Amino acid sequence: MQERAARTRQTVLEAAADEFAERGYEGASLQRVAWRAATSIGALTFHFRNKTALADEVRTTGRARFDRSLAELAPAADPLRELRTLIATLARLAHEDRFVRAARRLEADPPEDVPPLAETWLPVLRDLLDRAHGAHRLRPGVAPEDAVAMLAHLAEGAMAAHGTPCDAAWDALWDSVWDVVLHGLAADRGEGGGGGEHGGRGEGSERGEHVGQGVRGDRGVGDGREEQGDRGAASGDASADMTGAARRGGG
Repeated sequence: MQERAARTRQTVLEAAADEFAERGYEGASLQRVAWRAATSIGALTFHFRNKTALADEVRTTGRARFDRSLAELAPAADPLRELRTLIATLARLAHEDRFVRAARRLEADPPEDVPPLAETWLPVLRDLLDRAHGAHRLRPGVAPEDAVAMLAHLAEGAMAAHGTPCDAAWDALWDSVWDVVLHGLAADRGEGGGGGEHGGRGEGSERGEHVGQGVRGDRGVGDGREEQGDRGAASGDASADMTGAARRGGG
């Protein structure tokens, strides 16, 4: 009996994650969640007394999965390579994990003030850029706080592009984006940066190894087109907020 109840609870949570990811908190319906989970409203409210309780559990699950994925990132000798992996991981989570998608959507339309996921990944990004600066991997004149602001926008854009088809052209686009980023960010070999990804490419020549793989994945329920407009607007606001936070705390 307990095992059956646990399965029902998990099924309801997964259905709710899809519902919140698509429609946000205000647009979500408990009736549709029950329909998605192939269960009754009575069974749903047995586990979650109301929509707020359900949203809180979905958000908590999404944050836990997000935190765990970031904690499992393998360190790299080159902080710029690690930055590439970080942004790829953020994109992959936003594409493949329904709970992370729901948590991000609930940030834009929450039942109450909640800490954004950026509070988890932005310090990691800032630390990597500080390491790159200390290792003379940043081009002279590039301030770490400016790089934080730029890469925060890049990461948000990668996560918000959920509705875009993931194919070979998409992978090539993100490889090109990363090449452009490195061109403006990484020190040349003769500038004390030790070579690496810029100039002769080095690690950066492994096109698509991280960013390409990171943005691929299951697009979840629906084709994402309805969600993209709402997510794009929310992402713009979030990016602006993060840029200010990055400039205040970065460097």
